[in-house]
Amino acid sequence: MVSCARSRELPHIDSQCPGGDGEFVDQGDVHVAVGVLAELEPAAYQAMLGLERYLSSSSLPAPLRELVKLRASQLNGCAFCVHLHSGRARNGGEPDERLFSLVAWRESPFFSKAERAALALTDAATRLGSDGVPDDVWNEAASHYDDRQLAALVMTVATVNAWNRIGVSTRILAGPQRPDGDGR
Repeated sequence: MVSCARSRELPHIDSQCPGGDGEFVDQGDVHVAVGVLAELEPAAYQAMLGLERYLSSSSLPAPLRELVKLRASQLNGCAFCVHLHSGRARNGGEPDERLFSLVAWRESPFFSKAERAALALTDAATRLGSDGVPDDVWNEAASHYDDRQLAALVMTVATVNAWNRIGVSTRILAGPQRPDGDGR
């Protein structure tokens, strides 16, 4: 029987889960770290993975997708997702100065107008106000991306927000843990 109790420890991952070796295993664009959910809701979990696979083939540039995922993860406070997407962005060639300044992208000189438009849309769609995404934010993004890219951007933001909510609500830990519990 699988326990669904929330804890500060990694969720149950065993031979019944994808990967089966207790490590975070790459499944398309998402690491399997939510073994309990994968076991108890396999169809829903596979649908999420399917969204990731589909979006990875979109015309939205991969580096931008990772920046968007990292930014939404920062806003949502998902430590696991911040760790995951900052590592993927770095492995994809993003320089540290851009990764470090993403949290203050509005004041940073390291992002293009198109990237700023995507990040503004990410911020607005992640922190929805009572009026939704402001027209000026949408229109600026639409001036830099074609309809398909804009749709992929919206779906990327929606999908990473769903993963963030899974990560935060199940308290998945980021990165390797020190035996003494000291994260430094």
